[in-house]
Amino acid sequence: MTERFDCHYCKESLFGKKYILKEENPYCVKCYESLYSNTCEECKKPIGADCKDLSYKDRHWHETCFHCFQCKNSLVDKPFAAKEEHLLCTECYSNEYSSKCNECKKTIMPGTRKMEYKGNSWHETCFICHRCQQPIGTKSFIPKDNQNFCVPCYEKQFAMQCVQCKKAITTGGVTYREQPWHKECFVCTGCKKQLSGQRFTSRDEFAYCLSCFCNLYAKKCAGCTNPISAREKRNR
Repeated sequence: MTERFDCHYCKESLFGKKYILKEENPYCVKCYESLYSNTCEECKKPIGADCKDLSYKDRHWHETCFHCFQCKNSLVDKPFAAKEEHLLCTECYSNEYSSKCNECKKTIMPGTRKMEYKGNSWHETCFICHRCQQPIGTKSFIPKDNQNFCVPCYEKQFAMQCVQCKKAITTGGVTYREQPWHKECFVCTGCKKQLSGQRFTSRDEFAYCLSCFCNLYAKKCAGCTNPISAREKRNR
């Protein structure tokens, strides 16, 4: 007597029929699909044993149903992105959701490195200094009149130059005789101490601290030989 070979679930004979093994148990196709087949996200029908089951984050599709929500082109073996439960090809996703480069006006594709500043975005290669046309990258920059400059170019084009050292004044500074100076460059002609924030006077267009000016130019007392200050003169 021939041993029976039945479906593990419905017990119908599988001799001469197509069957599927699941955990070493045989099932007829109908029972297998009823018990174990996934439901397609697109058409809502079971994904049969003879169909290719494509999955993404615990969701399943027939191969023919796995397409872009927007343009309906197949996503099989193609890159795609997900947005609000919908799958989109990279082109549709970019056109719909990706930011546009503020320089070339083209879409910044997902995964592409970009630069952002005050709500605007640039391709990394498009974020360049307006003067030297070199990519700024992660270097410091200074915006002016809707244009961006690397620090060296900004200093060359816009920053005032110190009368003393001829280098750009980027922060602070002192104005003396309508000319700009670095604070550290504006010093007493005599002792070389910084005059910024200190009382000083001048002679022959040279600036002096009060101590040096008195020592160099004030009249000396005949008795003690110390300089006679302007205040002492007024008290006589």
